[in-house]
This record gives sequence, C-alpha cells and structure tokens, in this order.
Amino acid sequence: MNISHIEHIGIAVENLDEAIKYYENVLGMKCYSIEEVVDQKVKTAFFLVGDTKIELLESTSPDGPIGKYIAKKGQGIHHIAFAVNSTNTALKQAEERGVELIDKVSRKGAEGLNIGFLHPKSTLGVLTELCSKNEN
Repeated sequence: MNISHIEHIGIAVENLDEAIKYYENVLGMKCYSIEEVVDQKVKTAFFLVGDTKIELLESTSPDGPIGKYIAKKGQGIHHIAFAVNSTNTALKQAEERGVELIDKVSRKGAEGLNIGFLHPKSTLGVLTELCSKNEN
C-alpha cells in the first residue's frame, strides 16, 4: 500500500453552520467547499491546513452513518483518511493482510474522490478511509 499523505481528518458535527463559524471565526480558517453526498446521507465542509484537509460532517438523516455515530458517541473525530494511488488496490492489499473491510470496492465520496473504509475492529479502533483521485 503506497500512502502518500494524510488526505483529511473527518470530524462529525451536529450543526455544520455552527461548526463552520467556529473554524472560521475562532481558528481563522476558511471553508473552501460545502457539498452534500446524498448516498452517504451527509453534508460536508472542507478546510485546508497545509497539505491536509479538515472535513466537517453533518448528517442529513438520523439513520445515516454520521447520524448514528453522533447518537452513539457524540461530536468529534470520526475518521482519518489517507491518500493512496488506487483505492481498490489498497483495499485489496489491506484485505490480503487480514484487515476487515467496510468497502470491498471503492465508491465515490466528497470532492469526487474514490473512497473505501477499513473497519475499526481491524485498525486499532480508528475508522480508516483510503482515498484516490483516479482508479487504475
């Protein structure tokens, strides 16, 4: 698996507008994109910090992954995402190394990235996302 950098850190929030205000008004960052990913029942906002992004995630439905996460654990860090050359190749390599997968093949995520998740049962409790711009 060829990880080039941390692509983003995903943070689950109850209210995206309020969270954006905090990141902009308190931390002095600038939101550069807001996007809804309908099939994941989530609305996202992105901030760039050096070469890494912060992705704020607000559920658009209580039965969506972020809605369920917040109901169980509250707001906070949801996942860490690593950039790879090919999400499908990285998922296959992880599975070959005994990692339980949430996604067997990549799917489209925010910003048009190909994404796939590794199950936290196999990643020391950290929900891990693999992302790539293109698939080989």
